[in-house]
Amino acid sequence: MDISKIKGIIVPLLIPFNDDESVNETKLREVVDHVINGGVQGILAFGSNSEFYMLTDDEMATIFKVIIDETDGRVPVYFGMGPIRTSHGVKLAKMAEKLGADGISVLQPMFLKPTDKELYGHFKRIASAVPNLPMLLYNNPRVGYRLNASLVSDLAHDVENVVGVKDSSGDMTYFSEVVRMTQDIDFHAFTGKDTLIFLGLCAGSYGSVCSTANGLVNEVVDIYDKFEDGDYVGSRKAQYRFNPARLVQNNASFPVATKDMANLLGMNVGNPMLPSLPSSGEVLDDMKIEINKLVGFETTN
Repeated sequence: MDISKIKGIIVPLLIPFNDDESVNETKLREVVDHVINGGVQGILAFGSNSEFYMLTDDEMATIFKVIIDETDGRVPVYFGMGPIRTSHGVKLAKMAEKLGADGISVLQPMFLKPTDKELYGHFKRIASAVPNLPMLLYNNPRVGYRLNASLVSDLAHDVENVVGVKDSSGDMTYFSEVVRMTQDIDFHAFTGKDTLIFLGLCAGSYGSVCSTANGLVNEVVDIYDKFEDGDYVGSRKAQYRFNPARLVQNNASFPVATKDMANLLGMNVGNPMLPSLPSSGEVLDDMKIEINKLVGFETTN
């Protein structure tokens, strides 16, 4: 299985919705073109900032078809999911394969707190349902627990199409352990914190999955590109210059900051799905200040 294209900045694509919460296809196509033209090397449909947990399977299929059509093979497109029920994950994986996904990304089950044995079986069964499709594990402690590094390593060594992981823990010791334990195989680990692109690359990552690449795509891609070109000092400087614009978003409620950012930058992608609401007041004002410092021009709102 050739996984050489699984690298770089992968963007968990935000999904623009109309006021009735139907997908805004025109805006969705604009976002796809914006991130590809900005230099991302992959698109993750239905990452956390894509509000995937709000969507029905039919809505995901409709949205994914638009993304695949607009991408038109320019970059790989991955289908993200976070099923609690293993059989549902199998269904979604098969749907993703049928719709033309270049890979799948699977978050650990929410609400539950499974044992390593249960998680191993969960991920293996989903991966085995689509043996020709690369699968990335998605470690996000937001669900209440994380994937143990030993579990990630076991799946990587035992299941042929488990080829990588996105780690959103922000724990660089954990991340470096995952890299260490899988260095004997072709396994692509990605950081999932936009503030850790540079440090992740230093530790052996293949790139980063970055929500801010929806709007601040040039600034995010620049960190990766400079590192790949051997300009390590420039990459570090670009990372540190970028970080305040990302850290200020932590004051917003999850996951609205990504759309707040995009709308401040004039992308007009609409509101998050209810019950989430757009940021306002001091939270939005502070975000605007830091984004303006980074991009060097006044935002639109």
